[in-house]
Amino acid sequence: MNNSNNTASAPAIAADNVSKHFGPVNPVRHVSFNVEQGEFVSLLGPSGSGKSTLLGLLAGFEQASEGAVSLQGHSLNGLNEDQLALMRRESVGFVFQAFHLIPTLSALENVAFPLYPVKMDKELRHQQAQTLLEQMGLGKRTTHLPSRLSGGERQRVAIARALVNKPSILFCDEPTGNLDSTTGNEILDILIKLNTEQELTLFIVTHDQEIARLSNRSLYMQDGEVKQS
Repeated sequence: MNNSNNTASAPAIAADNVSKHFGPVNPVRHVSFNVEQGEFVSLLGPSGSGKSTLLGLLAGFEQASEGAVSLQGHSLNGLNEDQLALMRRESVGFVFQAFHLIPTLSALENVAFPLYPVKMDKELRHQQAQTLLEQMGLGKRTTHLPSRLSGGERQRVAIARALVNKPSILFCDEPTGNLDSTTGNEILDILIKLNTEQELTLFIVTHDQEIARLSNRSLYMQDGEVKQS
């Protein structure tokens, strides 16, 4: 992984004829597209079309049955679980629709949690998490458990957690799906600001037409296949 020139010019995300099989079921079929560095791309499609499966392949949670996935010029093919986990920790942030916060940890501890495998002083970990929570407007909610936070606040904590390792790519699975329209728009504003001001590559799976409208480009998935829209 020392081809710095190639990495700099490579797409942030590259899918080349990617398929995924679960026995006779093929939720992803021969998908090919690139996402450039700093691009904001949305992926739409009906429920059951394969969007979440594809997202898992792109983010390195699953290996493709066929084809190749690369992130910033580095192929994910053939990587073992430890190598995939290291890649996710160093390069990728992920925001879930259902937040997936640890209920027994405070907002600050949830954000700092991905830093625990890293050799870092506890005070520095918490300082980094505190800074992100303040950027999300949650500076006064750091000690609160998830159960004491609103849906929008929980999603902000989840976004801060996804950013704590300073990823170059942020994957989001229906980030506004569990939120009312006003709160959803606030979360969308945060994501767009990250993309435009920090040039963070943003790939969002969504049913929200407003997200699609504001993205640089939309992809549409149906029956496991992806089309440019």
